[in-house]
Amino acid sequence: MKITAIKTFMTLDGTRPRALVKVETDEGLYGWGEVYCHGPELAVEAIMDHIFVMIKGEDPRRIEYIMLKLFQQNRFPPGALGLAAMSGLDHALWDISGKAAGLPVYMLLGGACRDQVQVYRSIGGSSGKEAAEAAQKLNEDWGFTAFKTGPFRIDQNANRWGLVCKAAAEYFEELRTHCDDNWEFAFDPHAKIFEPIQALQLANALAPYDPYFYEEPLRPENSDAWARLREQMIVPLATGESLYTRFEFLDLLSKQGADIIQPDICACGGLLEMRKIAAIAEAHYVTIAPHNPMGPLATAVNLHFSAATPNFKILEYHLPGDNHWLDDPYVPTNGYLQLRPDRPGLGVEVDEEAISKDEYRHWQRTCSVRPDGSTGYI
Repeated sequence: MKITAIKTFMTLDGTRPRALVKVETDEGLYGWGEVYCHGPELAVEAIMDHIFVMIKGEDPRRIEYIMLKLFQQNRFPPGALGLAAMSGLDHALWDISGKAAGLPVYMLLGGACRDQVQVYRSIGGSSGKEAAEAAQKLNEDWGFTAFKTGPFRIDQNANRWGLVCKAAAEYFEELRTHCDDNWEFAFDPHAKIFEPIQALQLANALAPYDPYFYEEPLRPENSDAWARLREQMIVPLATGESLYTRFEFLDLLSKQGADIIQPDICACGGLLEMRKIAAIAEAHYVTIAPHNPMGPLATAVNLHFSAATPNFKILEYHLPGDNHWLDDPYVPTNGYLQLRPDRPGLGVEVDEEAISKDEYRHWQRTCSVRPDGSTGYI
């Protein structure tokens, strides 16, 4: 079997552009993958064309060989855009391999070590009661019992930090008051805190109400700062969506900088790289809760990883809504995604005709602006 083509499709997930990749072979088998769109999204197709020149004619089932070749032949580290493109390629290669073997991808990873995969959903609201109502609706409709929300209830740049922490604590207390005691709530400051001491103060404010985890309060670059923060915290510290290969995670984990890691399977290099990251985490007694803000194809890849990974904790999940990519996306039952043992590969099929009609739509993150006119972190 040989790789004969790589096709890139720009599609939409709500208002945000997404890039999907299709790898074709001379035996008629094909596979699909999803690329993390860091921006500029239109660069993805050019990168995939560059990759195709290097792997044209290779056997798509030689995933380790192909990924190693890309790392070595590119000579310099591929960076965010390169790794995102390689991730989408990796997904497609696993999809082809599963179809060729007549097995779901998780069976190629050693088989499922769990029967179903728990997911959590982000919620929001102007008050704790309003957020609780959103959680209750998701529980009634889909069975969710785990959720994530933001801690900032007032402008962190325009108010005294003590008031920011106080408002966050009051929000969480009200949220707990109106929800089942067994439900889990995580908090994500989205790396908007520059000073580690402020990250610790916010964690301490949330701690009395038992957060599931406290996600990425700081920027990711300084692993020593993460280690010091974790040493002082009494709630689980999670991070990893802005880290990439196993080498960056090894640096963080060897310093005991996190309790939970959150690599993104569409950004870190793909499923193969995620498995290596998870193995390093397992050796450090750290669990893995994949970052998954992407579309339903990314969820399919994450499902197979999660099913076969011993130290998996929980998967971030977004309902497909009016997404038109897949014929039958994975949706939760009682808060869990179910495996599909009768479907080879990733277990989903992309509607190529539908996504071919999509047009690119620009989307841009914007920084907050502080009272003095300087920019804050996104």
